[in-house]
Amino acid sequence: MKEKTCFHCGDYCDIPIRLNDKNFCCNGCKTVYEIFTENNLEAYYSYANTPGASPTKINNKFDYLDNEKIVSKLITFQEGVISSIKFHIPHIHCSSCIWILEHLHKLEPGIINGQVNFPKKTVHIKFNNDKITVKALVLLLSSIGYEPLITLDDYEKKSKHNQNALYYKLGVAGFAFGNVMFLSFPEYFEEHEFWLEKYKYLFRWLMLLFSIPAVFYAGNSYLIAAYKGLKSKTLNIDVPIAIGILVLFLRSVIEVLFNLGSGFFDSLTGLIFFLLVGKFFQQKTYSFLSFERDYKSYFPISVTRITDSEEDNIPIYDIVINDILLIRNEEIIPTDGILLSDKALIDYSFVTGESKAVIKRKGEKVFAGGKLVSGVVEVKAIKEVEQSYLIDLWSSDTLGLQQKTPFKNITDTISKRFTQVILIIAFLATIFWLLYDSKEAINVLSAVLIIACPCALALAAPFTLGNVLRLYGYHKLYLKDANIIEKMATIDTIIFDKTGTITANKEQNIIYEGIALTSSENTFLKSTLRSSNHPLSRQLYHFLKVNDIVTLDTYKEHLGLGIEGTYKNERIKIGSSKFLLQSDNDPKTSVGVSTNDSYKGRFIFENTYRKGLSELSEILAKDYRLIILSGDNDSEREKLQYMLPETTAMYFNQSPKDKLYFVKHLQEKGNKVMMIGDGLNDAGALAQSDVGIAVSENINVFSPACDGILDANHFTSLSNYLKLSKKAINIIKWSFLLSLLYNLIGLSFAISANLSPVIAAILMPLSSISIVFFTTIFSNYYGRKLSR
Repeated sequence: MKEKTCFHCGDYCDIPIRLNDKNFCCNGCKTVYEIFTENNLEAYYSYANTPGASPTKINNKFDYLDNEKIVSKLITFQEGVISSIKFHIPHIHCSSCIWILEHLHKLEPGIINGQVNFPKKTVHIKFNNDKITVKALVLLLSSIGYEPLITLDDYEKKSKHNQNALYYKLGVAGFAFGNVMFLSFPEYFEEHEFWLEKYKYLFRWLMLLFSIPAVFYAGNSYLIAAYKGLKSKTLNIDVPIAIGILVLFLRSVIEVLFNLGSGFFDSLTGLIFFLLVGKFFQQKTYSFLSFERDYKSYFPISVTRITDSEEDNIPIYDIVINDILLIRNEEIIPTDGILLSDKALIDYSFVTGESKAVIKRKGEKVFAGGKLVSGVVEVKAIKEVEQSYLIDLWSSDTLGLQQKTPFKNITDTISKRFTQVILIIAFLATIFWLLYDSKEAINVLSAVLIIACPCALALAAPFTLGNVLRLYGYHKLYLKDANIIEKMATIDTIIFDKTGTITANKEQNIIYEGIALTSSENTFLKSTLRSSNHPLSRQLYHFLKVNDIVTLDTYKEHLGLGIEGTYKNERIKIGSSKFLLQSDNDPKTSVGVSTNDSYKGRFIFENTYRKGLSELSEILAKDYRLIILSGDNDSEREKLQYMLPETTAMYFNQSPKDKLYFVKHLQEKGNKVMMIGDGLNDAGALAQSDVGIAVSENINVFSPACDGILDANHFTSLSNYLKLSKKAINIIKWSFLLSLLYNLIGLSFAISANLSPVIAAILMPLSSISIVFFTTIFSNYYGRKLSR
């Protein structure tokens, strides 16, 4: 059979088309192979055997993509010649698919790059719209067997359709199971009566007909998942189930065809029905646990809205069309809008990868996801918050920052070996019963594969971590995904930034020292501070009692040093002593001011540390190595030494790069590092660390470099968050032990032929339910401590 298998897609070749000693089922597959070889992409075939799909004939299917209005709805971002688009591609199923879709630029120079989200089967493609159109891009994907599924409907409608599909399958399986059970009654009683003798063949054929839609429609998701797993040389949890279903079906069909018996149609349809009942329950339970995990709850960023010349901070999801939004320097634009200010300099590097900022002028459209790098501007919202791209930023691990060490979660580590062991046990048990009592062999094989299904094993981690993620969100720690919780449990070193992290911004005492500022200088100073999001800038902005605001001609922020602006030929510089070319001998935390290169004075900040910092550090020091890594001078070293444990290491005058390399150095020595910073100057260190947490205190800056955002009011709960992460891992391990115990007991009955497949099918979802209840109850129990 293999010599007649298509080298590209794996389908059977009726009349093979030969090329380079390889068979192809059609000219389409041969053409794709030629395209790959001509562009040095033969490595596609090294990741899996026959990984491709036969390209379909397109004809005029995508002519609607010539319509600019339709294309504009599909484009997620467009600035100049750079555009981004996301496609859902159902055929993505293995490492070869990922590889080729992330190397599309080798097929078409107009494509800049592609990023695949394997679980969601999507690819995010960045391209040059001067060199390739969306239609040409779609045709290229289709020509190599990756035709996108394009719909302008909301993804919510799509998910609802998927949910309805489960209802339909459950209904078909239930209908088939009920009818097969009814038709099986005469066989159960084995009475040699007229109606049995005369109609038993009819009943058997009817049971066979009822089982066909049950297997190939209601149960097809298990068969397809197992096939794709095996095709990509992966043993997933659907393989044992699929084998059990096929063995029961084939054995039953053989018995009916050769009049050997009534088969196992009752067990088969019952198995599929109860499997789907278990899946239905899991889906409902998980959606119940996850209802608080809507992305809106996971963005503790706000935006300043201007109403009647007043400024108020609102959650981004309260933005409505025509709202006037104030965007400060370094802030991410939360929604598409029209620029009302004269001009703006916007950094779209998160989107395009280009570090050069683009100039936007009054009346032009600005896109969500762009970062303002030119002072402060006003934007009129033209959409209610379309967070799709910000979600990509929040979940993306490829922001052009430091790459973290790959992390393998606990389920991946265990489930693969589990499946292998179960298949070996099933094989050996079947061989034994074939030799001892061949009539029981089919039942034993099916019962072993079903009862030992690792569904409970696979559910332990998602339900535990999903519930803990919900609890964290409720208590104001917002994490990107559940894997962060597993990483938190491995942490051995915690690094704290100082300003804006362990200091309380709202409670600082500010004293001015120097030449008194004139009224116009105070206005100029506050107008410049208005554009900055540095914690000291925000504090000083609110401290100054000036109401008049002017629009700056130019504005620039020097990371870690200070800011400067110009207005009507006047120039102001605000920042560190070094930035203002002043003596840096005084260790106090201060912000200096100069106008027209004439030094005026400085504002001295007397830090107030967060309440409970000493108690928190004492608790953490018992289990973790603590480090203070600050960009400030060491003026408060003695105060910190008094407040913090003796073992706490302190490093001052650290630049953003210094912080990043410090974290990297610790990791090279084998440490697992959590970095806690303000999300501004600490972006590099946050991205490099194993877990990066940004502390937010009324700062309207979204930091995609971090793994989580912590409400500053819950800072002292950090030890409880870390304890809960370790408890979550323990709960998962206990669940694994329970699942193992259940499987050992079930296997002992199945191997000894004392467990029928249908009873095993009933017990399997019950075991999953018990695991769900166990993980939910215990994670909620330990989660109560977050409230203390």
